[in-house]
Amino acid sequence: MFTLFSLFLVLEARIQQLQSDFVLDVQFINVPSSGRGVSSGRTPSRGSPQQKSDNAKSGQSATQGASKHQPIRWMEKLSQEEKSKLKRQQRLQQKLQKKLKKRSQETLTINPIGSSLIPPGTTMSSASRESRSDKKLSSGLSAAVPSPFVEIAAAAGKAAAVSKQASRLNQRDSKTKVFEKGDSEKRSIDSRGREEGLAEVKELKKRLNQRVRPRSFSGTPEMQEQGNAKRPCEDIQSSIRCYLEACVFVGEIERSHNFLLSQHRTVNQRKHLNTDVYNIVMRMWAKEGSLHHVGSIFILLEEAGLKPNRGSYAAALECMGRSPNCSPKVITRCLTQMEVDGISVDELFSQCGFRQDERDMLLKAINTVYPGYKPSLNLHTDLYCLFHVNIFGWLTSSCVSFQRGLLAEQRAQWQKILLQALRESKMILAETNTKNYRPNLYPYLCLLEDREYVDIMIQSVSNMPPSGELLKVLARDLGNRVYAKYCVQQKYRNETVEKLGTIYDAYTGLLAKDTEVKLTIEVEQSSGPSLQGGETSWSHILTLQLGTYMMDLMVKNLKINSDILNPEHNRTLIPILYHMYTFRSIKQVGFIKPHPILTQMQQEAVENKLTFDSYVMPMLCPPVPWTSFKFGAYLLTPTKLMRSTDGATQHDLLLEKCQDLHAVFDSLNQLGNCAWKISKPVLDTIISIFNDRGSEKLDIPPPLSEAPKIPHFNPQDPTYTSSEKALMKKEAINARKKYGEMHSLRTDALYKLSIAHHMRDEIFWFPHNMDFRGRTYPCPPYFNHLGSDVTRAMLVFAEGKPLGPKGLDWLKIHLVNLTGLKKRSSLQGRLDYANTIMEDILDSADNPLNGKKWWMEADEPWQALACCKEIANAVRSPDPSQFISHFPVHQDGSCNGLQHYAALGRDTIGATSVNLVPCEVPQDVYSGVAQQVEELRAKDAKKGLKIAQVLEGFINRKVVKQTVMTVVYGVTRFGGRLQIQKRLKETDEFPQEHVWEASHYLVRLVFNGLKEMFTGTREIQDWLTESARLISKSGHTVEWVTPLGLPIIQPYHRKRRQLLKSTIQNIYLEITHDTTEMPDTVKQKNAFPPNFIHSLDSTHMMLTSLHCYSAGLTFVSVHDCFWTHALTVDTMNKVCREQFVALHSQPILQMLSKFLLHKYCGICGSLKSLKFAFPNLRP
Repeated sequence: MFTLFSLFLVLEARIQQLQSDFVLDVQFINVPSSGRGVSSGRTPSRGSPQQKSDNAKSGQSATQGASKHQPIRWMEKLSQEEKSKLKRQQRLQQKLQKKLKKRSQETLTINPIGSSLIPPGTTMSSASRESRSDKKLSSGLSAAVPSPFVEIAAAAGKAAAVSKQASRLNQRDSKTKVFEKGDSEKRSIDSRGREEGLAEVKELKKRLNQRVRPRSFSGTPEMQEQGNAKRPCEDIQSSIRCYLEACVFVGEIERSHNFLLSQHRTVNQRKHLNTDVYNIVMRMWAKEGSLHHVGSIFILLEEAGLKPNRGSYAAALECMGRSPNCSPKVITRCLTQMEVDGISVDELFSQCGFRQDERDMLLKAINTVYPGYKPSLNLHTDLYCLFHVNIFGWLTSSCVSFQRGLLAEQRAQWQKILLQALRESKMILAETNTKNYRPNLYPYLCLLEDREYVDIMIQSVSNMPPSGELLKVLARDLGNRVYAKYCVQQKYRNETVEKLGTIYDAYTGLLAKDTEVKLTIEVEQSSGPSLQGGETSWSHILTLQLGTYMMDLMVKNLKINSDILNPEHNRTLIPILYHMYTFRSIKQVGFIKPHPILTQMQQEAVENKLTFDSYVMPMLCPPVPWTSFKFGAYLLTPTKLMRSTDGATQHDLLLEKCQDLHAVFDSLNQLGNCAWKISKPVLDTIISIFNDRGSEKLDIPPPLSEAPKIPHFNPQDPTYTSSEKALMKKEAINARKKYGEMHSLRTDALYKLSIAHHMRDEIFWFPHNMDFRGRTYPCPPYFNHLGSDVTRAMLVFAEGKPLGPKGLDWLKIHLVNLTGLKKRSSLQGRLDYANTIMEDILDSADNPLNGKKWWMEADEPWQALACCKEIANAVRSPDPSQFISHFPVHQDGSCNGLQHYAALGRDTIGATSVNLVPCEVPQDVYSGVAQQVEELRAKDAKKGLKIAQVLEGFINRKVVKQTVMTVVYGVTRFGGRLQIQKRLKETDEFPQEHVWEASHYLVRLVFNGLKEMFTGTREIQDWLTESARLISKSGHTVEWVTPLGLPIIQPYHRKRRQLLKSTIQNIYLEITHDTTEMPDTVKQKNAFPPNFIHSLDSTHMMLTSLHCYSAGLTFVSVHDCFWTHALTVDTMNKVCREQFVALHSQPILQMLSKFLLHKYCGICGSLKSLKFAFPNLRP
């Protein structure tokens, strides 16, 4: 019994192994080729002796291998039976080959005219390779498949041959319809034989599916096909497209054409090609006016079993428009075939991207046939440069001038060295892989001028921190900078810049008018290039490959004299960059560290300029409005609508399918159209403290001269004991860590203040995009209103509005809010308090650094100072109500996550604690939780619990705030304990030996208190978590759609390691967004509740922004904190409340339940049990 079971497992495993080969490759049978000038002499019509011996040997080896493991007599009998069936199979195959050869000679004696369009050697090579692979396949398949499946394989081979022959005939017929006249009499075929063959194929496929049924790992078969095949194919397609586009851009026509042919000829590579890949080369030949080559690409398309799309026909018609001798009949046949494929002429103009004069040439070809035709379409409608920002307040001495000159001289030498090394490496790459046409980095190193690559590398050296940086991070930055410049060069090459300038001028003219205008521009353009060229975005892997190559050039070639700073040393050339390995947690990673000599030179030079890429700076003109998920924000620099992990594409695929995102686009455009300027008095005060050794209390980082000295000692010194050595080593590690942190903070502050100083006399804008949950962010990373207290204090609205009758009161209330005082007081109580401290307010405004310094004690000191100055200017004006104020007043949400949960669960008690219910005084949920925890602690202390007694007097709002705020976003008890532990460590009076026990005790009280206060919150969280768990267990990621129609998907999959080989080092990438991997169940279920609440929060913000815009308000948000002028605070508050009520008046949970049931119930039946898991879910 055991032996039979073992044999069954062996046979079952073998069947599964053959499934992929059988399904994909069994159609290639050893049949003589015919047509297209391919001789059948290379493929014998009968089984040669060599072939027979190979088949017999393979059959013997398979039998011997089986008998070797199970030396049983009936096993030998089975092998003999297989041999006899193998011989019968060979005889049948020979008869089939003979019959097909005879039929092919009778019916296919003349080649189609269209085959002359194929470049010499194309089809012959691919056909001969297929014949050779078919011979191996047929012999191996016959010998290896167990006896019950041999007959099926033989019959499937016969049917595949007939099917292949019929499909080739159909391909020739369709090609000759479009490009050449064919002789109908010469293409006569026995239709009856073809129909019989196709019927036989259909029958065999049915039998085959009944006998050999592939297993699905989970979910539906459609999911398996998409998960296992679609994503890898998309990644490879993206790489191929990028390579071909780079080759075309640099003029490597033959390289790109030959590369496409090499991919097409290889069966395993051809499956990675789609129509858009062929279109890239087709557009290239269309630009050259070579109809011959365009026709050959059409033939390759049909050989690959692909249908031409809009881009294919647009390229063909463009080529016909460029060909002066092209017959109108050829154009007519092309248009006729296009209509057969369901493509209209208007679709070519409305849905294809054009470059240079491609649109005009297409229209010229169509006008040849239809002279009066005009396309009816509506096209939706910062140049890349480097900003050199002067650093403020630096004094130049003779020593500094010498160091700057020395550094400039070295950089000039490095530029020459890198330029020579780059050119030599390009010469080597140009001659690499020229025979087999394998892709390399050569085209990507020719996209820009050589000096531009060198400038990018030199800039990377200048920006490198003294402690070094991860190789992966540096390589990514290098690759992204090259890609950004390449995109700009593409738009110049495609003649997009001039057209974009014309449309943008019209758009800004509309914005300048004080009227309501549509933020979605539709400009009719009947000529010229498209604003969206349709170029392929570079993958994360490609940018890393290019970046590591450039980094390798830098490490190998950049050197400096060792005696440049100390003439007493011996002169030797030493590298300025070192490649080394270090550990991050338990992982060994590549690291690039600058030599101490380079670090010293850069620090002593005290350079007075910083260089930034344009796309990290605020815009000096209004952003381009978002009109699609591919176009918006910057004029030329590519920007993603939805931020995602490097390499993740599932978000873009969802957005591409979504038809109506106008509300989301308009909200982002409204946020980006808010103009800003710098508050010069506040900026000057911050700069003075920054230059005067900073202030940790005011969040101004001190210079590195204030960093602790790193102790140095000799570990081999016998005078130190082992404990002393361990202590000194620990002190050295802490000192280095502190030095690195201070350098990072100081540099970050330097960037922000330098950009603000550069913009001090300008009006500027922040373009916006969003993350995958819909939360909005400004695109410039260093300086924006989402920054720290220091950054926010420097920013004011460029547009001023009078304070009006209540504006001054709102400024005073806002100031009290910034101090962190009077949290439990009413608005009137806060206003009364502000009036009692007017003397301190005015003193802070007049003498911020030498007066009473009241503003320094506020929670947000710099914003408090800015507000003091605004109040002082207003009260000293002749009429405060007419004072023009640019200051933004904030209205912050009261624990916004709990507000949404309370509204979803209709929880009255919870809603009261987060100010969703009218109260005499504002409720503070953090203080309420702290009070509840204190009551529980007091009870435990009376019972004699020691840790409760130790905590007496230490429980306050600050200790529990972070945990309460993040518990609705999925924080666990472990994470909450760490948060409370950090707060207790910051309290100097608390005994540190009790920190761990106290944090463990407090987190339990906080969670229990929240559970009592918000009864519905935990139920909703549990329902969301369990739904996500079941969905991910079924093999799917969690998706949903926001009330504004924004599709959201959680990109959490199991980790997959991918090896990136490079000359400097191999890099292992951890891919967590690969859709071929199973979803990460833990992340999916833990992230669903907070992500869902974030999506509701962003929806409420977008609704508020759109209605504020309609009401004529200036509106800006920092997630759940809304900003506007003091004049319009009351109006914004009214709109905010109305939109919150409107949002939660919808049956959000019911709609979510229906969506999940509709999408996942078919593949996860257990979800049905969750329909009524939450009491408010009603059918």
